Amino acid sequence: MIKGKKIIVVLPAYNAELTLEKTYSEIPFDIVDDVILVDDCSCDNTVDVAARLGISNIVKHNINMGYGANQKSCYDRALEMSADIVVMLHPDYQYTPKLIESMCYIIANGLYPVVFGSRILGRGSLKGGMPMYKYLANRMLTFVQNLFIRQKLSEYHTGFRAYSADVLKDIEYKNNSDDFVFDNEIIAQIFRRGYEIAEITCPTKYFKEASSINFRRSVKYGFGVLRVSVQYAMGYYK
Repeated sequence: MIKGKKIIVVLPAYNAELTLEKTYSEIPFDIVDDVILVDDCSCDNTVDVAARLGISNIVKHNINMGYGANQKSCYDRALEMSADIVVMLHPDYQYTPKLIESMCYIIANGLYPVVFGSRILGRGSLKGGMPMYKYLANRMLTFVQNLFIRQKLSEYHTGFRAYSADVLKDIEYKNNSDDFVFDNEIIAQIFRRGYEIAEITCPTKYFKEASSINFRRSVKYGFGVLRVSVQYAMGYYK
């Protein structure tokens, strides 16, 4: 049962000109009511492509504010539009939008308030071309995070997530980082507030046009993830 639930897909975009149309074309509009694209001052024609596709809810940052800041704008607009379920999907076509219906079904039926599309469950990550060093880093960081946060997620780093709007209203996501570690801070907030997270196996695709952060920022992200985990264990986040 999804009837009666307003579902909004948010696309935090940066230089997604080459992959946006592929992503958008697979969104199940028989259940999705609206799509919001937030462009974080892209250097390409992401906004023009979005307009051509008919996306009417486009938010443009005049300066590059960061991945976390992009998500904040996404969730702010979705809640302003009275969403019941908000799906965050990277527009780089690394994750398949075909799972949106399954993820939203879980939330709409009250089974879990948050659902992640996991690249690690099953063998989809390596089969889809995830570089071995990224896979190993993902596994090691996730192992440490589960120890400190006392959970059993298969990964904390997916860019495909569905939230009940009630969860987003209850946590203080605006206090989080404007950078990539936002993803882990919002997980810490969700668990701190007593919510549970479900995971669903998600095939993934790695190719030249898919977004990726460089090695230096990956290292910074890794240390940020460890900081969040330690802070959670010390009682931080609310």
